[in-house]
Amino acid sequence: MEPPGITRHRRPFLAPLWVSLLAVLAIGSVMLAVHHAATTTLVFLVRPAERDPGTISDPPVSPEGEERARRLAHMFGEAGGVARIDAIYESDDRRALQTGAPLVERLHRAPVVFSAAAAPAAARRALREHPGGTLLMIASSPAREQLAHEFMSADLTAGQDGPDFICVVSIPSFGRAHPACFRF
Repeated sequence: MEPPGITRHRRPFLAPLWVSLLAVLAIGSVMLAVHHAATTTLVFLVRPAERDPGTISDPPVSPEGEERARRLAHMFGEAGGVARIDAIYESDDRRALQTGAPLVERLHRAPVVFSAAAAPAAARRALREHPGGTLLMIASSPAREQLAHEFMSADLTAGQDGPDFICVVSIPSFGRAHPACFRF
């Protein structure tokens, strides 16, 4: 048997470079996926306009409430503007429907109507169907409290329950929700 000739073992000169490049690509793709998944949903919680005094259980809005509904439509009524609304959710009471009517007409968008008992399900549906979107939710007091509890596990509207308060809840996909209430 003849001894083998001189053999050269090739050292993988470029292997560390290729491994490093693959690691950078893998980390970059994970970071890109996290960046695309990191969205923030804005929810505007609005109380229905003032009611017309009367003795019926579900009264219509007053003339001042109609003016407030027009202001709301003016604020959010631009289809492609900065405050564009992706979806409108309304509780099923008359004042909420009448408060949102000018905006619905201006945007030519059908609202999602929910009952006060179904407010938590409506909140979950809104977040599931519109991640990273801007939502307007017009709801009466019991439904609004349930929505705030669903979004933040807290009472958002405590002490700020006037007719012209808007509560904005910023809900990131990672982290806690951040509320802010202001008068309009």
